[in-house]
Amino acid sequence: MLRHRQEAGQSSIINRKGQSKKSGGIGTHITSITPRKFRPNLQRIRIKMANGGTKRVWVSVKAIKAGLVEKT
Repeated sequence: MLRHRQEAGQSSIINRKGQSKKSGGIGTHITSITPRKFRPNLQRIRIKMANGGTKRVWVSVKAIKAGLVEKT
């Protein structure tokens, strides 16, 4: 069943899904060039040191949520 009248050889609909050619998310034309990188979510915060002082360091949010560091 044809949805649109097009000239021969120029369809804008994918037969198996009924979607336009441009619809579709992240594809091989993106991921094949450079692989995606998943980096930690780092925040610069002041923490309490063991000797009682404070220090400003880069800490991941995962470590902050886990309670591995104590904020001042």
